[in-house]
Amino acid sequence: MPYRAEYIWQDGRKPTSLLRSKTKIVPDGAEPPIWGFDGSSTEQAPGDNSDCVLRPVKVVSDPIRGGDDKLVMCDVLNPDMTPHETNTRVLAVEAEEMYGDQEPWFGLEQEYTFYKDGRPHGWPIGGFPAPQGGYYCGVGADEIWGRDVVEDHTWACMEAGLDISGTNAEVMIGQWEFQIGPAGTVDVGDQLWLARWLLYRIAEDYDISATLNPKPVKGDWNGAGMHTNFSTKAMRESYEPIIAACEALGEKAQEHVKHYGAGIEDRLTGLHETAPWSEYSYGVSDRGASVRIPWQVARDQKGYIEDRRPNANADPYVVASMMVNTICSKLA
Repeated sequence: MPYRAEYIWQDGRKPTSLLRSKTKIVPDGAEPPIWGFDGSSTEQAPGDNSDCVLRPVKVVSDPIRGGDDKLVMCDVLNPDMTPHETNTRVLAVEAEEMYGDQEPWFGLEQEYTFYKDGRPHGWPIGGFPAPQGGYYCGVGADEIWGRDVVEDHTWACMEAGLDISGTNAEVMIGQWEFQIGPAGTVDVGDQLWLARWLLYRIAEDYDISATLNPKPVKGDWNGAGMHTNFSTKAMRESYEPIIAACEALGEKAQEHVKHYGAGIEDRLTGLHETAPWSEYSYGVSDRGASVRIPWQVARDQKGYIEDRRPNANADPYVVASMMVNTICSKLA
């Protein structure tokens, strides 16, 4: 029997690309083939030369439709089969090919905010909720909104075979987080984009929007990030490469910030567990630093670092490729 394959890709929106998807009916036993789409409708081509190509790069079971149906993560090519200018996955592929021998691993902490009826989910009409404090990892109907979506999303990621490793309610009401990893330079991006798609799609069923706005509410409220945990084989074995990695990131601090997501200046203010976007720092257990070395890493003298600067709306392919290129070139 034929099955449904949901083709998923990044569009050409600027400064932040969005996800698009459409369904192809694939013959029984066949792999999802290369397909195409109208790039003039996704800001990826002019109307008089609108064809773009979808190349499957990761295929997983579709946990929503079930059966033999699939989710198909794709990258975008030109008709001559060269990477489209909006194809950021190729950056991660190049970084992995260059430094894969160092065995880079990533764990991504994807924060997001639920919106319902034009305001953060759980916020009163025309006003503000109680200040931050009880919402982080909270429990109870007076602290938590959207748990039903979170539970469905978590199960869907597990059913799809994604490396989801945890979830929690975040500091601002209506804000949550899930974690993907550990995974490699390219695969972590493939998985995070699929997990984002599943989040958006499942939230549809509840008439809720899941957004990656890095500063969803101005004022004394936490923003939303995509904290990026990173290690190489050398870092997992000794402490000196960890310090070298932190120093390497400092040498290219502003270059990284520039590509860590639109609106980063609104989030990285030096308040709400962030370092100022214009400064760079690292430290043990310091959530006000640009890069945190977890306490157990300092104790064990080996492990990983957490780059706290990437926005929730950052492109994981870009973040991963930049971190690998910056750090692994110093550790080589």
